[in-house]
Amino acid sequence: MTAKQTVKAICEALLEKKAQDIEVLHVERLTELTEYFVICSASSTTQVKALADNVEWRLKYDHETLVQHTEGYESAQWMLLDYGSVVLHVFMPEARKFYNLENLWKDGTPVAMADLGIEE
Repeated sequence: MTAKQTVKAICEALLEKKAQDIEVLHVERLTELTEYFVICSASSTTQVKALADNVEWRLKYDHETLVQHTEGYESAQWMLLDYGSVVLHVFMPEARKFYNLENLWKDGTPVAMADLGIEE
């Protein structure tokens, strides 16, 4: 899968479980860490885990793509799923405000759902 296809699959899995405020940033020219960040919010720690679990399941079974690294499952205030070319951040609203990744990576290029072929 290309990085953009991975982003699309992640966003579709997030939408299935009602993720809130999904933002996609293309950061390839800013860092060697990854090509894209996908950032979203959840309304509860249960939803944080459900979103991460659904993304992991969908990518594994529908696209044969395995997560390379995860963080934050125990606290579920913020979870990170690293797919190499795409890093997903699932936040509780307070944690998202605290880490403020959108501002930290503000020089990244926003990617609209429509640009991924996703209708919201």
